[in-house]
Amino acid sequence: MNTEHDWITTPVTADLLRGALDVERTAHGLLPHRLPAGARRQIPDEQLAMAEAQPSGVRLALRTRATTIELVTLPTKRAYRGLPAPADGVYDLLVDGRLAGQDTVTGGNVRTIDMATQSAELLEGPPGTARFTGLPARDKDIEIWLPHAEITELIALRTDAPVEPAPDSGRRVWLHHGSSISHGSNAAHPTAIWPALAAARSGVELVNLGFGGSALLDPFTARAMRDTPADLISVKIGINVVNTDAMRLRAFVPAVHGFLDTIREGHPTTPLLVVSSILCPVQEDTPGPLAPDFQGGTLRFRATGDPAERAAGRLTLNVIRHELARIVGQRAADDPNLHHLDGRELYGETDYAELPLPDEVHPDPAGHRRIAENFARLTFGTGGPFAPETDG
Repeated sequence: MNTEHDWITTPVTADLLRGALDVERTAHGLLPHRLPAGARRQIPDEQLAMAEAQPSGVRLALRTRATTIELVTLPTKRAYRGLPAPADGVYDLLVDGRLAGQDTVTGGNVRTIDMATQSAELLEGPPGTARFTGLPARDKDIEIWLPHAEITELIALRTDAPVEPAPDSGRRVWLHHGSSISHGSNAAHPTAIWPALAAARSGVELVNLGFGGSALLDPFTARAMRDTPADLISVKIGINVVNTDAMRLRAFVPAVHGFLDTIREGHPTTPLLVVSSILCPVQEDTPGPLAPDFQGGTLRFRATGDPAERAAGRLTLNVIRHELARIVGQRAADDPNLHHLDGRELYGETDYAELPLPDEVHPDPAGHRRIAENFARLTFGTGGPFAPETDG
């Protein structure tokens, strides 16, 4: 067993991270961000400020012979008033691409949200340590995926052998933007969110801009995507626009065009896939806003809009799917690298019958796997818009 003087402490710096667009120095250490500082200054609410700082898809990437690794962090955990405390977030350690260890960090800060008023209280707590032992005593590539739904300040990295940043994998970079489903809601651990599963199946490097509650066609998110190097880009649009009742059809259509125009300013010919929402029966033909329902002590969601108001421009998932298909079809005449995918091909009626949405909105872990399998097959598989190029 290692004694205290055996440890090598390596400063946690941006060059050890993948999947983050920015980092912030805090009083405790390094805080990864998934939006750059300029975008963060324009964030209009606490929901997105919290979501973008939760490191979904962010991981440390190291090359080392270490057999024991400790990562000291200060997590900020999210709880909801009136519901049981959530389980501690999981840290996944991969050795040469394979899951080889998991741990959690107890303690930390707890941010308790009142869903009725959207107010929040922060209870501060101490840092903790994720520890991984018994790793193979050879040169190897290590990834430590941070909890996808816990803000995580990185304080110290301790190992029993030197570490260096992992070399560039040479894989294509996939930049994805979506809602809480892409963020990883209800997934069991960070490498089990559907974008991470699809990236692993398809051999690409993921940059995940899935933001719980906040896939709302924000211009600053489009600019962040415009300025982020990527070989493949996807945007999943629909569910948050409906469940926040954020806009009407008149505003939605030009907002989609503007979002795509901005991305194209930085990526004029990159394969760009527009994906509509997976099946969500409570919002298929009923407008938002969505409201929480705590009956029976379990959180579920219900739509509160009036379906009759669709004629006046109120949005539903079916209305948005129709418009996205039309918009992409129109633009693709001049943009052959723009593609469309109906989200019900990822999770549709038969999937809902087999793997129902526990809270009526978010898939369970098996649902994440199903979405990932279908996305990898339809998008990265033969004939898909992200299929690898082959020599003729």
